Amino acid sequence: MRAVKNLLVLYTGGTIGMLETAEGLAPAGGFEARMRDHFAQLTDAPQVPWTLHELNPLLDSANMQQHNWLAMRDAIVAAVDDGHDGVLILHGTDSLAYSAAALSFLLLGLPIPVLLTGSMLPAGAPDSDAWPNLCGALRQFEQGLQDGVQLFFHGQLLGGTRASKLRSEAFDAFKALPRHRQGERAAEVPSALTYRQPRTRVNLALMPVYPGLQAAHLAGLLDSGVQGLLLECYGSGTGPSDDLALLEVLRAARQRGVLLVAISQCPEGAVEFDTYAAGSRLRSAGLISGGGMTREAALGKMFALLGAGLDVAAAEHWFALDLCGERA
Repeated sequence: MRAVKNLLVLYTGGTIGMLETAEGLAPAGGFEARMRDHFAQLTDAPQVPWTLHELNPLLDSANMQQHNWLAMRDAIVAAVDDGHDGVLILHGTDSLAYSAAALSFLLLGLPIPVLLTGSMLPAGAPDSDAWPNLCGALRQFEQGLQDGVQLFFHGQLLGGTRASKLRSEAFDAFKALPRHRQGERAAEVPSALTYRQPRTRVNLALMPVYPGLQAAHLAGLLDSGVQGLLLECYGSGTGPSDDLALLEVLRAARQRGVLLVAISQCPEGAVEFDTYAAGSRLRSAGLISGGGMTREAALGKMFALLGAGLDVAAAEHWFALDLCGERA
């Protein structure tokens, strides 16, 4: 770890820089001037040198999409090429954990640290957490951070593939879920999966298992051109395994090259297919285990693997290995 001397602040929008409009809070430009004005009033302002770049368009993170992840990835790679030795991303909280996870996989092998932060209240609002989160993140760069992607919020430093938003209003909105992680670490990451590899958008879908889920529901989703399905199963990876029509829908999807991944709906625990016959049957239909991965990490990993052009067999191979702390 080393202190950062040339930081890029990548402002994507989000609550931290929002201003009031007739329709409510909305993203606003000009945040660099507001940052510099605020720091000029502090006697203990962070001393790390920084420049700010605004992504266009600025977003309420509820509108975050895959192409925005790719734009962030491109901006970060350009920052490395321009000599920056760290990147701070200012981001809205709704999809902050999703972006942190996706970028963790899009930036494998990145030789600089990347940190994401945001706030629950806008900068300038009474008792806002915006300046404490921003100053705290900048001080992390002063102290030194490990390379790769992390999230800083309310005084906590969290791994990019571990964080989830658990609270919609409290300042300590993000936590690392106590999910069981046990997986083999990849010996090395192939060049096709490193940060230099461009990616394309991927048609991904997410569906929870629930009482009343029908084969027709699943078939309708999969028939929409889905390339990867994340199925949120019960407990240790079970589902309606007595429904032969549903199992056949899954089996047919896998045979035509759809990546099928199972994670647990539970905030604690992991997928262990062999615990119950109901889990074993899902695995036999083509599902692979996401272990103790979070929803955010599993979606981000599917996006990075399939977006790199891997076929389903290769994607399954790398999905089963730990690439950046998501499984181990």
